[in-house]
Amino acid sequence: MQRPHATAALACSTVLLIVALTACDSASAADTRKPTTPDHVTAQAGSATSVHVMWEPATDNKAVTGYEVYRNGEKVRSVAAPKVMTDVDGLTASTPSTFTVRARDAAGNLSAPSAAATVTTPAPTPADHEPPTRPVKLRGTADGSRAANLSWGGSTDDVGVTSYDIYQEDSRIHSVPGTQTTAHLTGLRPGTVYTFTVRARDAADTSSPDSNALDLTTASAPGAPAGTAPTDLRISNRVQGKEYAIELDWKQPETGGEIPAYQLFMDGRLTTTIVWGSTPPAGRANYRLTVSDPRGTRYSMKIRAELPDGKWGDFSARRTVVLGD
Repeated sequence: MQRPHATAALACSTVLLIVALTACDSASAADTRKPTTPDHVTAQAGSATSVHVMWEPATDNKAVTGYEVYRNGEKVRSVAAPKVMTDVDGLTASTPSTFTVRARDAAGNLSAPSAAATVTTPAPTPADHEPPTRPVKLRGTADGSRAANLSWGGSTDDVGVTSYDIYQEDSRIHSVPGTQTTAHLTGLRPGTVYTFTVRARDAADTSSPDSNALDLTTASAPGAPAGTAPTDLRISNRVQGKEYAIELDWKQPETGGEIPAYQLFMDGRLTTTIVWGSTPPAGRANYRLTVSDPRGTRYSMKIRAELPDGKWGDFSARRTVVLGD
């Protein structure tokens, strides 16, 4: 009569043991390690009432999921990783502020605060309705496989240039003060083609037209295969009846075999896959498409090749075309 009770007690003990072991395993797997502290925090006044804050990425034993930005010790922004910059608006003119940044992981662990970056917003300016002039002669070089150095000719403004913003494919990735016409960019990928432009900005937050576009290719990582991006992409357009014909030609990458197809992206979206109707061309390749949009329409275009193993290669540098220009 006692055996069933003994079996039940043994079963209960086994369940309790499993629960206890599971709890111990969960406790041992808990992530209590803090991310590293973000480095090289900078704060640049974009206008009399806004500041642009940037920093270098932090690392974590699992993954950094975001960043907390503090002004004078109070949190003012939460930014999701991998973004490493933000604009803080609604500030007071002619007022100093101190900014720090902390990294956050999925477990909610926060890094130590970064070194402080102090900036003073400029005084209010007279009515400023004119944008700065376009930065000129943008040039630069890749600095190894993960960085680049840029320089350009300064802009002018009827009131004053407060900052220069560096863009990579229409996304702002860096800013420097209006007194500076050089920039050192980090966090790039090895063996990658980048297209940079620069815009000047004044205290009224009005931006200039883009500078000339600059293509840079970072060095490949040691032992990495040769680059697979098409190069020297050229785009032109002409009127064709009531439409516009857009013509592209480019130098094909060396892939060790024939390239059967290319993908064409316009404004960041896949538009078409170019498949050759016969033997793929050697050397330079070209393609034409027609569009019915009005004169002045602007397109951002880039391509990538289908490699002999069926995978897609790296993107070419981005090119911009304006219908009718």
